[in-house]
Amino acid sequence: MKNSLKTKLSLSYALVAVISILMISLMTNIFLEKQFKVYTIQNQEHKNKELVNLIGEQYSDNNMWNYKTIESIGVNSIEQGLIIKLNDKSGKVVWDASNHNNGLCKQMIDHMENNMSKYYGNDSGKYEEKLYPIYNDNGKVGTLQIGYYGPFYYNDNDIAFINTLNKLIIAVGILSLIFALILGAFMTKRLSTPISRVVKAAQNIANGHLNNRITEKSQTTEIDLLISTINNLAETLENQEKLRKRMSADIAHELRTPLATLQSHLEAMIDGIWKPNTERLLSCHEETMRINRLVGDLGSLAKYESENYKLSKIKYDIGDQMKKIIYNFQADFKNKGVNISFNGKKEMIFADRDKISQVIINIISNSLKYTPRNGSVEVIIDKIDDGQVAIKVKDTGRGISSDDLPYVFERFYRSDKSRNRLTGGAGIGLTIAKAIVDFHDGKIMVESKINEGTEFIVLLPVLA
Repeated sequence: MKNSLKTKLSLSYALVAVISILMISLMTNIFLEKQFKVYTIQNQEHKNKELVNLIGEQYSDNNMWNYKTIESIGVNSIEQGLIIKLNDKSGKVVWDASNHNNGLCKQMIDHMENNMSKYYGNDSGKYEEKLYPIYNDNGKVGTLQIGYYGPFYYNDNDIAFINTLNKLIIAVGILSLIFALILGAFMTKRLSTPISRVVKAAQNIANGHLNNRITEKSQTTEIDLLISTINNLAETLENQEKLRKRMSADIAHELRTPLATLQSHLEAMIDGIWKPNTERLLSCHEETMRINRLVGDLGSLAKYESENYKLSKIKYDIGDQMKKIIYNFQADFKNKGVNISFNGKKEMIFADRDKISQVIINIISNSLKYTPRNGSVEVIIDKIDDGQVAIKVKDTGRGISSDDLPYVFERFYRSDKSRNRLTGGAGIGLTIAKAIVDFHDGKIMVESKINEGTEFIVLLPVLA
């Protein structure tokens, strides 16, 4: 049977309260009982000695006992549960409580037995007697026999105290239980409300409502982290959904243009409007190649993002590789009137040479596309302290806006919304570059300012 978090927490608080009260009650009774036994035994012995001293004072200097006072003391002792018998030094009985009032003595003993049997059963104790010698300045003058219920005895006041204590513990237990239920209800509300909100937000996300956000705050670290995680998840999914829709539109756009061109050219030739000469066939071939390149880029991206993709790593000089790449680009840069420079030295890395070359060519190609005439592109290789080589490509192009920067490595994302053939491309190159760098356990970053330029930074580990 499933129960709500609120019910479980409330029951947990109540259970903790009940167990705590039971433990406190048990420990209190055990401790008090032990101490009370010691106290009553010591108190009984103290009473006995006081009674011996008091009886001893009733022996006069003329070797006579004060019978009336002894009788008064004896009667008062019976009421306290003490049955006394006084003998003189010759063994003759001076005063005996049993002889004086045997019925009262028996009644007191029975009363004590009943009181004790309520708490300890029939084995709680028994009636016992102790002999105490009485002395004065001339020596022993008699013997006092004291009978009482032992080894310890709870009188009516003691029992009333124990009962009151137990009632107090029960009352405290009930109040604690009520307080625990109230506190549990309050705490469970504070805990369950944000969790319920998280559950509702997660359900909304599952139903496609990705713009839903949790605004509640929680003082509990784990719940606050859960809220933050769900909000971040919703934001990430929302962004991914936007990118997915944009990617679908971009793929449709990239395919529509060459297909529309092919369709119009072929229809014109079929209808006899155009003759299928070499120039028109070359135009159709160019559009076919554009479609083929797009499909090839998508296939390459899928391959690079596959978990089973393997790299052919070797140890080589990245500086030498960079010089060769720049050399191959010199004609293109010269034709556009853009200056390219290299600043670096020999740095050995362990990587897939062809794939790293693909990354650098893509970045330099982008810099060339977006850098105007008389601009410049600088390529820098630098070794940093944590065992990585930094490859930096910095241009003086038109830059990338802060809104576009977070998405430059996404599929089909281009800050150039015009999609003209001067810039070209399908917006997959940087996505492929990032996938390759990630496979090398490296990192690729971009920094840019509008009308000031862009800098791409590739970090690669020196050793695998």
